[in-house]
Order: sequence, then C-alpha cells, then structure tokens
Amino acid sequence: MSLTVGDIISLDIGTIANGGHFIARHNDQIIFVRHSITGERANVKITAVNSKFAFGDAVEILKKSKDRVNAPCKYAHPEGCGGCDFQHIDIKTQLNFKKIVIQDQFKRIAKIDINPDLISADSNSGLNWRSRLNLGISENKKLGLRSHKSNKIIEIDECLISLKEINKLDVFSKHWKNNDNIKISCSSENDITISHLGGKISGSDKLKEVVGDNKFNISPQSFWQSHKSAPGIILEQVLKFANIKKGERVCDLYGGVGLFTLPISKIIGENGEVHLIETNRTCIDDANEMFADLKNIFIHHGTVEQKLGSIKKIDTIILDPPRNGISKQVINQMIEKKPHTIVYVSCNPSTLARDTKILLNNKYELTNVVGLDLFPMTHHVECVTSFTKK
Repeated sequence: MSLTVGDIISLDIGTIANGGHFIARHNDQIIFVRHSITGERANVKITAVNSKFAFGDAVEILKKSKDRVNAPCKYAHPEGCGGCDFQHIDIKTQLNFKKIVIQDQFKRIAKIDINPDLISADSNSGLNWRSRLNLGISENKKLGLRSHKSNKIIEIDECLISLKEINKLDVFSKHWKNNDNIKISCSSENDITISHLGGKISGSDKLKEVVGDNKFNISPQSFWQSHKSAPGIILEQVLKFANIKKGERVCDLYGGVGLFTLPISKIIGENGEVHLIETNRTCIDDANEMFADLKNIFIHHGTVEQKLGSIKKIDTIILDPPRNGISKQVINQMIEKKPHTIVYVSCNPSTLARDTKILLNNKYELTNVVGLDLFPMTHHVECVTSFTKK
C-alpha cells in the first residue's frame, strides 16, 4: 500500500543523509526522516510523498539512541521551527554525523574515499553563535521563523542559536505592520542593525567587521558568514591551503565583499594582483569603497562566467560559490587557465563532490579536505578543499 501524507508508521532509523534527514525504509520505499537518530525506532508521520521518496517527522521515539538529548529550544520539534535540525542530538555526535555525510558524498559522487578532519567553531553548547537572523512576520504581526519546507511562520520570543545581543532586543515583543522579512545583523564589534526591504530601521549604515588584522565596513544587506567566528576560521584554512606567494596573480571568485581579497592583497605585494569577481551590486559597492586605495586589487562586477575569461595568467583560484556549486562553463574556464592551485570553499558536500570529480578527471589532485562545523544544531557543514595541478 502506498503512503500518503498524514500516515503514521513505525520505522527503524538508518544512516544519516545529506540535508538533515535520516534514512528509513518501508515496503522497499526510502523515507527521509527528521527529528530521529541512527539506531532508533520511531513512529513517523509522513509529511510529503513523491514518485521516488517519502518524507516524515519522528513524532514518537519507541527506542531511544544514547546520543539523544533534550532539545534546549522549545521551538525545536516536529511542526515547530525549521531553523535547526539536530537540537535533539549530542553536540559531539552532530560532528560525527557531518563527517559521515561528507565522506558519503565523496564516496558516492566523486568515487573516492576521504577521511577529513572536522573543525568545530563551538565545541560546547552549540548555542549563541548566529550573528545574522532573517525573520518572517506571522498573521498576528509577530516575528518568527519558518517551519521546515514551509512558508508557515512559527512565532518566537528568542532564537537560542543567535547571539545573546540579538535576543536582548525588544523586536520579538513588538507587532509589525507588514508581511516582509526583518533582518537583524550583529557585527564582530557588536554593531547591531535592523533592516527591512533593504532599508535601515535602526543601527548603522555600515557594520564594522574585524577578522584578524583585516577591517571591513559592510552594508547589512551584503553577504557575511553568520557564525561569529566563521570568517576567521574559513580565512585561516583558505590561506593555509592556498600558500600564496609574493607577486602571484590570484582570482577570488564569488568573492562577496572581499573577505579573502583583502588579506591576499597584503601577501602578494605591489607586484601581485588579486581579482575579485562578484555579481551582487551591494557587495561590489562595499568592496569598491573599502579597496579604492589598494592598487593590487581589481574588482569585477558580473558573473564568473562573464568575467573569468578576460583574466590572463592565473596562479591561484579561490572560489566560494553558492549551494548549487559551479556551472560547467566556470569549471571549464578554470581548467583552461591552468592555475597551480585551486582552493574550493563549499557549503554543500554534494555539489563539491560533483565538481571534485571533474577536477580529478582533468589533471588536478585533491590535496586537502577539511570540514568546518560553522552551523551547530543544523545539518549545514562547510568544507575547504585544495587541488594542485599535476
């Protein structure tokens, strides 16, 4: 009998899958289950069905895993807030599951075995790290976060993974007049800006971010990593793997406001070049303003597909693309440029493994893989990899 939405069935929970689900089977059908843990038996409520798979929530745990804990957040439960996936899992076990996901994606897609180190940005509670928070407005005109794979707004009075400075704001007790998102941004210097539809409600026009000895002034609408420690951790790994030398020519693809560009410009010196390519206008405006006096930084506004081809003789390419990875055109352009080093930062192990396979088939060797747990309590994991020309 085929499953339908709303059915409740008892399932044995298997291995973790990419995306915050665990795999179970029922009558030879694969079911992706949230709020569960490998080794558990649970009553699962079916939430969605398609021609290949079904999806469900573990609504009652019949056999508990030793790694199960009580979720610290009162909104982290089936049909609750969809922002966190793993609040019911011990924090150290979350790390292990993320490592398994990375290994599985590389094994299945890139056809290679890897054993990456996993660096945690927060080995303690996994709470109070998020510096950027996008909130929706409910029918009751209160702020909240969306339920998993839904436009339903779950009203909240705090978000435990957000910085304490954000939770102290009075925004959660207010009534809001419209149905558009509210964005709260808190910088490393504790500047807090609240914005709506790209316009500032309160706070500074620019946020001061400090990463090591690098200082940035960025618009609240510009992309910036959400974990308070993430920019420094990612930058350290990128520079370590890239091993950039004085006088080299470097490309920073999907470069945002220039998190990598600025420190690279200090390494390469006045005879080197670093080319930042970014399509977002706000990020480009910030970069142009910050780097106007730096003669070895070249800023290109447009897609990587449009801009990479015009840059000659590239020694190193650094890229940090969106979740869908890079297009065939971009990866072909990269291969044609023959950089001696490629450092690939990815927030999606699946597309990273796909693109890794192409590079391996085109005379590049995978030299480093590290996982970065920059999003505790969620399924998200960042990877930094490096490839060298054979």
